Amino acid sequence: VQLQACGGGLVQAGGSLRLSCAASGRFLRPNVMGWYRQAPGTQRELVADMYSGGSTNYADSVKGRFTISRDIAKNTVYLQMNSLKPEDTAVYYCWSIVYGVNYWGKGTQVTVSS
Repeated sequence: VQLQACGGGLVQAGGSLRLSCAASGRFLRPNVMGWYRQAPGTQRELVADMYSGGSTNYADSVKGRFTISRDIAKNTVYLQMNSLKPEDTAVYYCWSIVYGVNYWGKGTQVTVSS
């Protein structure tokens, strides 16, 4: 299973970015897809995830600003990030569980300037 993420970049505070991550490989459908992030000197934390049944989880710090969605047919997950804050600056990692195994994509940098 490979996870290919894209969409990071530099944006001013209050701006928006959209991350996408496509899963490829020999599987039917990931059980869950989502995003973690890690800022320098901090632990990796869950940002948002979405299970195949449609249930979602969000970090409290992003509720109301970020929206996760999935295109089941394309095995792709999206993270729409609005009202970005400098504290959202981090490397964002796509994550998935397929047949009980965790997979990680290469991180994509999101930098929010004040």
